[in-house]
Amino acid sequence: MSDSADIAGLEHLIDTYCAAWSEPDSAQREQILKDVWADDATYTDPRADVTGRKELVAHIGRILAGRPGAKVIRTSVVDAHHGLARFAWRVVQADGTMLPEGIDFAEISSKGKLLRIVGFFGPLARKERKRALVHLLR
Repeated sequence: MSDSADIAGLEHLIDTYCAAWSEPDSAQREQILKDVWADDATYTDPRADVTGRKELVAHIGRILAGRPGAKVIRTSVVDAHHGLARFAWRVVQADGTMLPEGIDFAEISSKGKLLRIVGFFGPLARKERKRALVHLLR
């Protein structure tokens, strides 16, 4: 994306989505997601695969129950092209402890709502240098 208004709108979309992950009240969480989550959108991470706003609201509630007071914050720019985006985030516990950064990949509808989020937890493991060199020399 190159237009600054488009980028600002996309950052607002993603920040609103992240705010839903910080909202302990399910009714408020659903209201937050109403503006950014398409009715049949999907969310997938290593522990979950849900469809629709109500399922996502419930999933977030289960996660927040184990982390009272935790917040999800975006930690990178939103990188986007062709209706797809990626951004880094992290959970900040109520006591300020930061969990490892994760990354989400998003598909955005033509109406500007999230159609799909695929999330990954933590940093990628580094490829062993020796193995990488052997592969390059083949």
